[in-house]
Amino acid sequence: MTTSPIAGTPRPPELTLDYRSAFELSPMACALTRDRIIVDCNLKFLAIFRTQREAVVGRSFEILFPTPGEFERTGRRIATAVSSSDTGGYADERVMRRPGDGSLFWCHVWGHALDRAQPHAAAIWSLEDISATRPIAVDLTPREREIGALLVEGLTSKLVARRLGLSHRTVEIYRSRLLRKHGVDTATGLVRKLIADTSSNLAA
Repeated sequence: MTTSPIAGTPRPPELTLDYRSAFELSPMACALTRDRIIVDCNLKFLAIFRTQREAVVGRSFEILFPTPGEFERTGRRIATAVSSSDTGGYADERVMRRPGDGSLFWCHVWGHALDRAQPHAAAIWSLEDISATRPIAVDLTPREREIGALLVEGLTSKLVARRLGLSHRTVEIYRSRLLRKHGVDTATGLVRKLIADTSSNLAA
């Protein structure tokens, strides 16, 4: 029997939290990765991806991305951001894939690399399902989703091109497609639509 630090009253041993219990029962979805392989995850992670532990542990994080290309591009972006960060941290909002049924949903992702010099060697990830406020409807290609997500972050077409290693002209072509698909004719209108329109469908 242990004593509650709050009430000073005895509590059953089964209610005593250890580090493993804190991880497993955390209200935030959490995963641990090595070289982008999932080595552990908690119950909330399994819940938002609607999957079982044995289906994801030991597998590449790629199974949680809409396409292999998005997985690779995001990996390069994470490596660049983490290596230049003072803290080794990273955050973005992206569309992710549930491995069981293949459904897509908006997710906010935070990450922390244990070694900034090796961003993918060992990392801790927290994820939040934000699909309630950003459901998916508009049919966009992976690259359109990626560019749209960066425009929402406030990047200009030139900065998007630099971030993704594309030409400015290529980004402008994709931006024109996004304008057309969302029925707007200005950059400001597009960003507003991407943020507020519940039919947005972006990914990082």
